[in-house]
Amino acid sequence: MTALAEAKAQARALRRALADQGRAISHAQALELVARQEGARDWNTLHARLAGAAPPPWSLGQRVSGRYLGQRFTGQLTAMARRGRGHAVTIRLDHPIDTVRFESFSNLRRVLHGVIDGQGLSPRRTSDGAPQLVLRPG
Repeated sequence: MTALAEAKAQARALRRALADQGRAISHAQALELVARQEGARDWNTLHARLAGAAPPPWSLGQRVSGRYLGQRFTGQLTAMARRGRGHAVTIRLDHPIDTVRFESFSNLRRVLHGVIDGQGLSPRRTSDGAPQLVLRPG
């Protein structure tokens, strides 16, 4: 199987065939059965394979650098989980950064949490349009 459209069409055909035999199943169940038939653990795994989802360029424990709210940082990636089309990440910083630009107070952060896409950019933006979080290997 090479395309998501083929897998979905196969699930619809399976659902119709079973319904014709008096065995109704949900569309989600049909997708899961097609995934197993194709050797995948579940539909999400098959979907990722067929969509050509590349593995993330990061791994737990990896050294990273970047910017958070305009402040440069270096640190270590301590947690990562798939979130929609991106990844939720947690970064333990080497040195705290001040995330507030006002002189009257500060907010030092030692750990950062954010969501990034495959290029390491957060979909959330600051008021000037820059990504809140920019993550780079090393």
